Amino acid sequence: MRIVPVRLGWTLLLPFPQTGDPVLRRPARALTPEEILSPAIQDLIASLFETMRAAPGVGLAAPQVGVPLQIAVIEDRASYMDKTPPEVLADRGRVPVAAHVIINPRLTIVGEESAEFFEGCLSLPGFTAVVRRALRVRADCLDERAQPVTIEAAGWYARILQHEIDHLHGALYIDRMLTRSFMTRESYEARWKDSSVAAYLEAVGDGHTNAPVDACPSGVSG
Repeated sequence: MRIVPVRLGWTLLLPFPQTGDPVLRRPARALTPEEILSPAIQDLIASLFETMRAAPGVGLAAPQVGVPLQIAVIEDRASYMDKTPPEVLADRGRVPVAAHVIINPRLTIVGEESAEFFEGCLSLPGFTAVVRRALRVRADCLDERAQPVTIEAAGWYARILQHEIDHLHGALYIDRMLTRSFMTRESYEARWKDSSVAAYLEAVGDGHTNAPVDACPSGVSG
C-alpha cells in the first residue's frame, strides 16, 4: 500500500491500511535507542498522536498506518467518556489515561482474571465483537526518549494495551473475538450499546472464542 499522508500543521494525518493488508499481519520490527531519538521517529510519533485523535481512537500502533515498527501511542481522554453511564465505566474499569508512547513492549499477563467486552478497531471500521482480555497486565517498554518504563495496568487500560500490542505481533481483535458476537457497529449501537455483555451472551449463546488470552507471544514485539 502506498501511504499518502495529509499534512495538518506540523504533523501528518496518516491513512489506515485495512484488514487484508499484509502490514497488519506481519510482526513489527524493534527499534534501537538511536532510531527512537531520530527526527524521523519523533515525527512519526507526533503524527500517530494526531491521527489517533482525529479518528478518534484511544490507541494506535504504527503498523495500523503502514509502518512495521514496534511503536504505539495511547490516550483515553475523560471527554471520550462523557456520554457513557457511570455504571458502565465502572463495569469496564475505565478511567482516563494520559497520552504516552510504548516502544518495543514486552507484555506480561498478571493473574488469571479476565473479562469480555465489545471491541472495535480502526483497521476494521464499522464492526465490533466481544473479546476476552486479561484484567491486569504489565508492559515493559521504552518511551519516546528511549528510557525504560514499566506500566502496570488494569481494567480498560489493560485492554487497550493488549489490543495495541497485538497489532505489533500482527494480530487483530478478530483473531480473539467470540465469533458469533461479530456485528456491524450500526447494529451494536441500535441493539446492544446500553446492554451488558452478559445480557448479549444470554440472548445469543456464548459460542467459542478463536484464541485464548495469551495466544500471542509476549516477547519484545509489542
